[in-house]
Amino acid sequence: MAVDDLEMAIGARIKELRIARGLTLEELANASAVSRAMISRIERAEASPTASLLSRLCAALGLSLSAFFAEEDEEVSPLSRHAQQAIWRDPGTGYVRRAVSPPATGSKVDVVEVIFPAGASVIFPPNAASAEMTQHVWLFEGEMEVTHRDVAHHLMPGDCLFMGVGDGHAFHNPGEVPARYSVILDRGRL
Repeated sequence: MAVDDLEMAIGARIKELRIARGLTLEELANASAVSRAMISRIERAEASPTASLLSRLCAALGLSLSAFFAEEDEEVSPLSRHAQQAIWRDPGTGYVRRAVSPPATGSKVDVVEVIFPAGASVIFPPNAASAEMTQHVWLFEGEMEVTHRDVAHHLMPGDCLFMGVGDGHAFHNPGEVPARYSVILDRGRL
């Protein structure tokens, strides 16, 4: 899918979900801490959301990023083939996110693979809409510094960090090579 097509699809999906939940732009802006003007620009495909911004919008809409990118018309299957897994590149950092979990199964757990560029950083501010969600960050290659509740954790291959999604956190790759890790997200009691 071309970048312009992806931006249009993201914007259309946000608008569709917002309307389906009976939310105005103002209500979604208040719930997500994203400005009404920015949401409007995203819905019209005039702006590409960063990972941090898109995660806040998804949390306010009651879904994970994996659920957001899942095709609603897909046939439910317990198998997720590598070649068919949804991939998204964050325009802010260049990190690549692959939705590994089979979509539309109804599971509250999502498995995601991330390739995080050397030197990149992203901040996910606290978000009450994600308060019930938790995640495990399991590093396979490279190194990552993950800050959670003002504590910096330096992860090396094989390390796994558990944290609340709604608490807010920051990811930074201090290394000279991309880091590859998995996020196992539990959406909890949504």
